[in-house]
Amino acid sequence: MRRRGICYDAGAFLTFNWHPDFVPTTVRREMAVIRQDLHCNAVRISATGLDRLEVAAEAAAAAGLEVWLSPVLWDRTPDRTLRYVARAAQRAEEIRARSSTAVTLCIASELTLFMRGIVPGRTVGQRIANPGLPALIRGGGTRPRVRAFLARLAEMARREFHGPLTYASLTWEDVDWSLFDFVGVDAYRPPRIEERYLEMLAPAFRHGKPVAVTEFGYGTCQRGNLSEGFLGTAGLEANIVDLPSQFFHQLPVLGRFVRPHLKGRYIRDEEWQARKLVEQLKILDAVGVDGAFIAQFLSQITPYDPDPYFDLDMSSSSLVKYLGRGRHGQTYPDLPWDPKAAFHAVAEFYAQAAD
Repeated sequence: MRRRGICYDAGAFLTFNWHPDFVPTTVRREMAVIRQDLHCNAVRISATGLDRLEVAAEAAAAAGLEVWLSPVLWDRTPDRTLRYVARAAQRAEEIRARSSTAVTLCIASELTLFMRGIVPGRTVGQRIANPGLPALIRGGGTRPRVRAFLARLAEMARREFHGPLTYASLTWEDVDWSLFDFVGVDAYRPPRIEERYLEMLAPAFRHGKPVAVTEFGYGTCQRGNLSEGFLGTAGLEANIVDLPSQFFHQLPVLGRFVRPHLKGRYIRDEEWQARKLVEQLKILDAVGVDGAFIAQFLSQITPYDPDPYFDLDMSSSSLVKYLGRGRHGQTYPDLPWDPKAAFHAVAEFYAQAAD
């Protein structure tokens, strides 16, 4: 495994900003921790705003991390997505040209679900809930549209960006990987598919190109990875967060009077998350993946709380627990989070892999 990676959300936007408290000095400090203490040598940075993408990329490069840029624009039409990725590719080339480390551009992720026009539905929630989705996918009805749009997207990106390209695919998306330098796949391993996991991952290795698992992870409660139903194979978790309370908490003024909470009572289990992550890392290393990017380092919209009812971090796959409300951690007193057991387990695995 040449690329020992982590996903870093610098501000993806879906309903609300997933990284509301974006402070460049904090980002630089976190990138240093990722390199020095977590022993990563690569980071996949996601953001909707291109300025944030650039700030985080420069911080990562300064820390000595290889940069995988992942501009994200969800729930938009194909034409608007194409225009957005064109701008992102231009900015990525500017970043690559002055970067001291390698820069790869991930032109999109999971377009079947996250972009309009392939599956019926205006929002990702509507597309996932579409009762005809399983039959549409199994019957190959999405394949021509995915392949055609990715061909347009890759051709445009090549004109603007002169470094390596990839795409973060779903395991069942039909992608023409001749267009890309890396085969990229978001390959979660929920309990219901553990026995079939390697079988599902095997097609990624048939293209003669390095394979990067661009996203995978586990929740932090005893139910673990909460994937259910058909889309559980894509790593989509059943949400234990009360979404209305989380949404209203993000609103100006009103948000101060709404405290987000879980739908019920769950039991926190950091050791389970740590154990499953290392188990999957060993599997990926053994089958010869070129890179693995754990989702994710930090989640600001699912903060930790000692009261289980308000402990949104139980729903999160992050390696650190975000404290929020002005609180700072004990391990890193200058940062608003503390490492979970998974942080230390992954750090140990990556350190050994680097030797």
